[in-house]
Amino acid sequence: MTINRRGFLATAVGAGVLIAATACGTGGGEGGGSSEALTVWFPGNSAPEIELVTKKLVPEFETANGAKVQVTFVDWAQMSPKLNAGFAGNSAPDVFGHGPAAAAGFAAAQRIEPLDARIAALSADDKADLAPYLSGGQVGGKQYLIPLVGNGVLVAYRKDLLEKAGVAEPGTWTEAADAAKRLTVRDGGTVKQAGLMLQSAKIQRVQSFQGLLGSEGGTLLSADGKTATWNSAEGVKALEYFAGLYSGDGRVSDQLGLDFANQPAAQNPLATGKAAMVTATTGQVLQMVKAVPGLADKIGVLSPLKAADAKTFGGATTGLFVNADSAKKDLAWKFVEFMVSKGVNERYAETVGGLGVRASAAQGSYVTGQPLLKPFIDAAPAYVGSPNVPAWVQVRDVLDKHLEQALAGKVSAKKALDDAAAEAGPLLAAQ
Repeated sequence: MTINRRGFLATAVGAGVLIAATACGTGGGEGGGSSEALTVWFPGNSAPEIELVTKKLVPEFETANGAKVQVTFVDWAQMSPKLNAGFAGNSAPDVFGHGPAAAAGFAAAQRIEPLDARIAALSADDKADLAPYLSGGQVGGKQYLIPLVGNGVLVAYRKDLLEKAGVAEPGTWTEAADAAKRLTVRDGGTVKQAGLMLQSAKIQRVQSFQGLLGSEGGTLLSADGKTATWNSAEGVKALEYFAGLYSGDGRVSDQLGLDFANQPAAQNPLATGKAAMVTATTGQVLQMVKAVPGLADKIGVLSPLKAADAKTFGGATTGLFVNADSAKKDLAWKFVEFMVSKGVNERYAETVGGLGVRASAAQGSYVTGQPLLKPFIDAAPAYVGSPNVPAWVQVRDVLDKHLEQALAGKVSAKKALDDAAAEAGPLLAAQ
């Protein structure tokens, strides 16, 4: 598939509920706006994030730089369509937020500014501090996205339930499976308390599989991003492990496909005690302990579990791009740099419930005040994110469909992965 600047197809569209775009900030309105104002679009509709950015951070930046900034918050589902329309009409913002999965498509369409020279001009200390998550914004070795926040998926567990069952904290996936069997409570043929639940709803199962695959030493794609490699021996082993948690007499959960990650935090199986161990993101753990009084003392978070290696899904999430056609690139970079500056980024990460993108965030009050964050910070070197290739979202959906078949026991792990690779092959080759 050939992607040109005026015929940009956004293959990386984030999921979200469709709502009207919300215009906030000093300039008001949407789109390109005033020619004198720096225009910035943020994805999402979180009220706390909107309040922080528009009422506090933007005024601080304006005062420090003698500039005007017009901020618009756009729901995730509408970000790519609105950007397409903006690019076509020469009214796209100077700076815009998106996920790393969008980087390759934007880069192929020459819509975003390479930022390597900007990064090179930072002090050595600054570059080292930002290093943990920068790779998540790179395409073909070039830096395009500056991550605003990081996140990771780790196994969270109930200390009280493990203690009651006399089970030690597992350190490997094999130990986790063994522990899960001892922690599973059944009522006849029904699992009343799951021993271990990996996120297995749509798209989440791709991320769970990716973490297991990485821990086995496997990869999703070849180094050039043009061939699926998930149907390796490592991939088959990872998917068989995943499916085994939910199938057969030895299953440790009956809740395949349950979207517990997006349930109200107080209803999460870990929070209710209906599961002894679950995979969870930083934000999900924080939301649970906030929603259920006394739960913080009962929850622990494991370091990345090891098979051949210790890897888990995670890395950079939302970040900022600079429009390649912006007439205000220097000011745009100043805004990006401001958003990842030490004090500002910590405030932003705390508000959105993610991880600060600086290594020094581990010593900040946000992390030191919440011990459950430390395992996520420490796990940064083990995070593996989605491939930054233009066709990834389409390829991900293909893989997701076939993983669902294997997890449901309709096909073998090997067949599911082979069929997914065959179907994804033309998409990858056409990039």
